[in-house]
Amino acid sequence: MTTPEVGGEPPAPPDPATRRRLARHAVRRAALNITVLVTLYYVLPLRGAWDLAAILLLVVGLLAFAVLAGWQLRSILRSRYPAVRAIEALALSIPLFLILFASTYFLLSRTGTGVFTEPMNRTDALYFTVTVFATVGFGDIAPHSQSVRIITMVQMLADLLVLGLLIRTVFSAIEQGRRRQTAPPQTPAPAPAPAPETRQP
Repeated sequence: MTTPEVGGEPPAPPDPATRRRLARHAVRRAALNITVLVTLYYVLPLRGAWDLAAILLLVVGLLAFAVLAGWQLRSILRSRYPAVRAIEALALSIPLFLILFASTYFLLSRTGTGVFTEPMNRTDALYFTVTVFATVGFGDIAPHSQSVRIITMVQMLADLLVLGLLIRTVFSAIEQGRRRQTAPPQTPAPAPAPAPETRQP
């Protein structure tokens, strides 16, 4: 699918069969993205057992997340079907965001006892990350050391940005993409008529 050129004819709205096909494609892509990210989380060797490795992973991961979010917003604006592209973007960005913090918590839990209220494996770290993201807070796992509490507060603030700014920006990009597609083509202004020639007496 190609994006129509600016100033050309706007694309016709998809028929119901095309909408269903696009929705199925978006759901499959979203499920594939989530499956790949979760599989990598459990398979990749997270062997660093010191604070600096976890903090470095978090900083680099957040920078990569910001770059990815910016690229996805541009792709939504340029997409022929921005709503479908937005579903795929959110299905990649949010799981990546959660797995990034889960990996950080898992590495920090390996630095020694007393980091969390109980030892954590990868599933526990992912569970704790999701409870913080969803603002559930069961209390069964809680940060105990000062460094982990600071990182947890960073996630809480980042959660507000992801849930508020990112999702709002995505839907704004959808609306801008739709307005760009439905805008009437720009017609060139008529050339001015030539001035009448005057003869010298």
